[in-house]
Amino acid sequence: MHILLGLLTAIVTILFLLHRMGVNLRGLNPFDWRRRREFAKRYGADPIYSIEDPIHVAALLIIGAAKLNGDLTAEQKSVAQEQFESNFSMDSRAAAQLFGSAAHLLAAPQLIDTQLAELADKNKGRFSRDQAESMVQMMIKVASADGDLSTTQREFIEVIRSQFVPVEKNQGTWA
Repeated sequence: MHILLGLLTAIVTILFLLHRMGVNLRGLNPFDWRRRREFAKRYGADPIYSIEDPIHVAALLIIGAAKLNGDLTAEQKSVAQEQFESNFSMDSRAAAQLFGSAAHLLAAPQLIDTQLAELADKNKGRFSRDQAESMVQMMIKVASADGDLSTTQREFIEVIRSQFVPVEKNQGTWA
């Protein structure tokens, strides 16, 4: 028994001296390691994927569809804010803030394709049929504010329409 107590005392003394010398021993705690890993995964990820409000998701997809060709123009910005005011029942200040936050989150043009695809895939069950149709119409209006839709924009809008607006099958009498 006295040997076990001496061994434990030596281990505690070594750990105490290592701590006093500045050696970080927090990595040895498995519970602390798990908590730090979950924190890093949650807050180190792209903030675009943590959005859960359907209005914000719709704003991101609308602005993203317009940004597929490059930077937004002044006409697209004004049309987007008008659409946000009328369809989301917002005042002009809230619509401007929603536009600003969506444009800021989609600031990296080289990542916009993958961001929008993953965002749409993650949130396709959050919208009703009417909300999805309204969102697609807003995407078309904002993206075509300066002219015709590009091929990339048209393909993206069709992908969103196929994911979010389910096609109702014509059911016969035997269904």
